[in-house]
Amino acid sequence: MTMPPGPPPPPSGPPTPPPPGQPPYGQQPYGQQPYGQQPPGQPPYYPPPPPQPYAGMPPGGIPPQKKKSRLPLILGIVAAVVVVAIAAVVLIVYLVVGQGTVTATDVQLGDCLSEIPSDARVLTVKTVSCDEVHAGEVFAVLTMPDGDYPGDAAVAEFSDQCSPELAAYSPAAMEDDSVQLYVLYPTAETWANGDRAVTCVATLDPPRAGTLKG
Repeated sequence: MTMPPGPPPPPSGPPTPPPPGQPPYGQQPYGQQPYGQQPPGQPPYYPPPPPQPYAGMPPGGIPPQKKKSRLPLILGIVAAVVVVAIAAVVLIVYLVVGQGTVTATDVQLGDCLSEIPSDARVLTVKTVSCDEVHAGEVFAVLTMPDGDYPGDAAVAEFSDQCSPELAAYSPAAMEDDSVQLYVLYPTAETWANGDRAVTCVATLDPPRAGTLKG
């Protein structure tokens, strides 16, 4: 049987150089770098890091402040919410005068509020008859002396008068754990517009019908 011819024997001697203008065998053409490498003088490439999650509130929101008395005082002013101690833990809610059926600065002694604003900025309040179920009752409207704006600390100190005013308006409310104080008072901005009123509101949780007076 005739066998097919085998592969030609390897050439002897030094390898044949590539044609003129071509790079040596085993190198990349056109000055390119092997895949995975960067051009000279450039830092290595790394994929971008994964996006970070947005910051958020802890589960359940901010933990409530521990009450130091049965009647914590909630103060309303314009701009932010600040906790201070005024015979109790005090939540300062900023007041902004706005337009509506009843502006926050127009509430009167004896008015009852259908709800207590929960926003940091208070524009208006809703009044109802005290014979209906309501969430708050205005038991005092105090007037600060005229003059230059005395500063936030002086206004907050003046608001301390709300507590004895409530004791005179409704002694029973002072012993009622469901009653708290919510106070609207002027800031430097509202003071410049003539606002001098410190409005003391007794909040009711849960809401109820009937006045606290007496």
